[in-house]
Amino acid sequence: MVDLPFIESTLAYLLTGLTITLEISLIGFAIGFLLSAFMTPIRMFGGRFLGNIVTSYIEALRGTPLLVQIFFVYFGLPYIGIKFDPITAGILTLGLNSAAYQAEILRGSINAIPVEQYYSSQSLGMKPFHMYRYVILPQAVRYAIPALMNELVTLIKESSLVSVIGVAELTRKGEYIVATTFRAFEVYLLVALVYFIVCYALVKISKIIEIKIKIPGYMPRRL
Repeated sequence: MVDLPFIESTLAYLLTGLTITLEISLIGFAIGFLLSAFMTPIRMFGGRFLGNIVTSYIEALRGTPLLVQIFFVYFGLPYIGIKFDPITAGILTLGLNSAAYQAEILRGSINAIPVEQYYSSQSLGMKPFHMYRYVILPQAVRYAIPALMNELVTLIKESSLVSVIGVAELTRKGEYIVATTFRAFEVYLLVALVYFIVCYALVKISKIIEIKIKIPGYMPRRL
């Protein structure tokens, strides 16, 4: 039998955790985007030495579990005098991790831009920075929006890992309720339902944005 009062009270409490989940995910995603927008041109046009440094960072972050990275930032860095509160550590780790994935997404998008765009920019006398800032990056972001939105959805789901360092986000709030009510089935089902609704809505929004910003008749270069 469905216990509506329990579901209503549980859902209301979980939504307070959802606010934290969205906060750390969106800020982490924004940090990741800024870092990736900075790293991508360095990797592609900055020469072998700088490119190898950025590539090493990307491979290291993509090649290690996010949970280990969270533990390293929260428990490891204090040994060298760098200490963060749980929310800051969670946001920072998500941002650094997401930057590696977003850099790969932007690199693929930049590679898809027709070479004529580069030639046209050079013929106008644009310097490499201005060409990247005003011509290449805006187009690359347009191509990358579906993949970037997928990365945001992934980040929202993976943000549940920061619960292990005490961040009271959606999953952690669910754990609190289970610890006091012992009704794990209903609680975790509701937690999963909230995640699903948020992520599904983002996927739909992504498709709307993709249609809105699509340039009629403009085709990216096939790789």
